[in-house]
Amino acid sequence: MNRRLIAAVGTAAVLVSVAACSSSSKSTTASGSPSSYAGKTLTVWFMSGSNTPKWTAQVTSDFEKAYPGAKLNIQVQQWNGIGQKVTTALSENNPPDVLEMGNTQTAGYAATGGLMDLTSVKSEIGGDKWAANLNNSAMYNGKQYAAPWYFTNRVVIYNKKLWSAAGITSTPQTLTDFYADLTKLNSTKGVSQALYMPGEEWYTYFGMLLGQGGKVAVQNNGKWVGNLESPEAKAAMAVYAKLQGFSKAPKDKDEATPQQSTVFSKGDVGAEIGLSWEAPAPTAIPADQIGYFALPSDTAGKPMPVFLGGSNLAISQNSQNKDLAVGFLKIALDDKNEGEFASEAGIVPNNPALNSLANTPFAQAALPAAGQGDTTPNLPQWAAVENTPNPIKQFMTDVLEGKDYATAAKTADDEITKRLNAQQ
Repeated sequence: MNRRLIAAVGTAAVLVSVAACSSSSKSTTASGSPSSYAGKTLTVWFMSGSNTPKWTAQVTSDFEKAYPGAKLNIQVQQWNGIGQKVTTALSENNPPDVLEMGNTQTAGYAATGGLMDLTSVKSEIGGDKWAANLNNSAMYNGKQYAAPWYFTNRVVIYNKKLWSAAGITSTPQTLTDFYADLTKLNSTKGVSQALYMPGEEWYTYFGMLLGQGGKVAVQNNGKWVGNLESPEAKAAMAVYAKLQGFSKAPKDKDEATPQQSTVFSKGDVGAEIGLSWEAPAPTAIPADQIGYFALPSDTAGKPMPVFLGGSNLAISQNSQNKDLAVGFLKIALDDKNEGEFASEAGIVPNNPALNSLANTPFAQAALPAAGQGDTTPNLPQWAAVENTPNPIKQFMTDVLEGKDYATAAKTADDEITKRLNAQQ
């Protein structure tokens, strides 16, 4: 599974207004005789790397058995430019019926009227089992506009060979332990840097901010405002800066410039904080030489909270096949298929009862922190905050390069506030 998806989940595009009219009065429940589906095609857009092979085959088979004569037209999309592509598609009379979308993007599409309200079929498609913190991003104004599909979060990925050479025999239980391990690694022969951690990896900072009891933005007198000037944000940035001090990564770049997975795969870096796709391929470093653990907090045995990246599945308001689309969601998200997906992809499933099926080494490291995870404010305007230039990234670079914290934070907060309150 391509975890670039999750990194991009937080990179939403500018959304423009989508016509909110319903194109049909078809029933939103799967019904009709078997022959009624003959010749019907349900078009589904997945993002690159999401629909794993076995899961896709299983869901396709289940769907075509449940709806004889109907076919699935699965189209794989790329994240680059997807925001505008989805916005355009949702405004058309014959859009894709079902779409995967990043969890921070969903509210924006719902606000434009482009997504079908799923509130009345939530229970039918499995919603009674969804974890509340995973489902938050699929809702807007108290209504269900998408279904949570899968999630993941960043963990520490480390090179066991280098850690052994440094004399480290166990994974750290606290941040203090982690700092000590990184100090040992930086003085170990063959280690170019203990930790590869670029200055603008704001998803990791987001988790640290949660760990301090803070938020990136808050409501003040009914208005959303940036919150980086808060004591909690400053304390979180101190943690980030201390960890970044063990790294030679650029302070003015993010994890994709260059791809940190490429740097780590060279074999001379002690650790990185990343997603499962950022672990090196076995051809670069043998899989049994790579380990995973949740980034620790100040409290032993308690992981640092995390940014929950992930994807939701939604139905286009203008879909001509809403009955089939609801049926597809019911099949794709049932326990059998969601469980298969968790097992095959090693992700956090929408139903906590299926967590044990996410049994890859990465998933087992990620799951302990997932319950404390959160995402950005569930606002249509949040997409604008992440547009380039992202003020959170610039704030982080400014602080790491020695600029006055208060000044850097105020500049960022002013810009965040401006974007969150711009006219839609």
